[in-house]
Amino acid sequence: MTTEPEQPGAHGRPDPHGPRPLDRRSPLPLWAQLFADLRRRMEAGAFTEEFPAEHRLTGEYEVSRHTVREALRRLRADGLVIAERGRASRLDTRRIQQPLGSLYSLFRELEGQGVEQRSEVLRLERTADGTVAGHLGLIPDAPLVVLERLRLADGEPLAHDTAYLPAEVAEPLLDADFGHTSLYGELSARCGVKVDGGRERIAPFLPDIRQAWLLGLADREPAFAIERVGRAGERPVEWRETVVRGDRFTFVAEWSGDSRAVALAPRAACPSA
Repeated sequence: MTTEPEQPGAHGRPDPHGPRPLDRRSPLPLWAQLFADLRRRMEAGAFTEEFPAEHRLTGEYEVSRHTVREALRRLRADGLVIAERGRASRLDTRRIQQPLGSLYSLFRELEGQGVEQRSEVLRLERTADGTVAGHLGLIPDAPLVVLERLRLADGEPLAHDTAYLPAEVAEPLLDADFGHTSLYGELSARCGVKVDGGRERIAPFLPDIRQAWLLGLADREPAFAIERVGRAGERPVEWRETVVRGDRFTFVAEWSGDSRAVALAPRAACPSA
């Protein structure tokens, strides 16, 4: 018994939202193949209105209910599908997807995904920090502007974000209201500086007590730590340390034969904001 071939889309190409055949000769269990194909369909934008019931999936993939239930159990364990007693399963739309390999603004990404975004400003002031100044290519006692925010998505904590910028560039930001706006937008509008490049490092991280409390995480619950240097042309103008909830944020990468290689950096200490 084999699954029917994927149905073509409007232009004769396979429908990215449709099921793909499972390979019964593969050493990979059927539930694992089903799990992978359901994840692929989710990332392609399927199931936005409803998630298919067990009997529909058994028919689409021509597999047993046991196979479907095991794949769904793995999806629930990964926080991708929510199952509640008496209700049909549905996607966990609280999870934010962020593509890798390009400059992005978390504010714009959230707004673009239809997520209500706001921030609680914890600190916006002049400061000095020799380590941060080194990241920005400044002398150790150079004046800086620091913006510390708790980022909220649909009213729930998503990220603890601390950004440092040279005061000679970012002084006008001290008058900005960052409750519902982007740092890059204000930096461009108020300071005439556009961040157009940079570098990030992402690593798993155990938040400290304060960060866990701000983000609503349980003790020893892991998160992602992101370090970013943002540049305007060749000049570093931003050093950012962000701790993101792992259960609400997903990094997505796409590649092809023409993609540039990704450098694997040796493990280093994660930031403590």
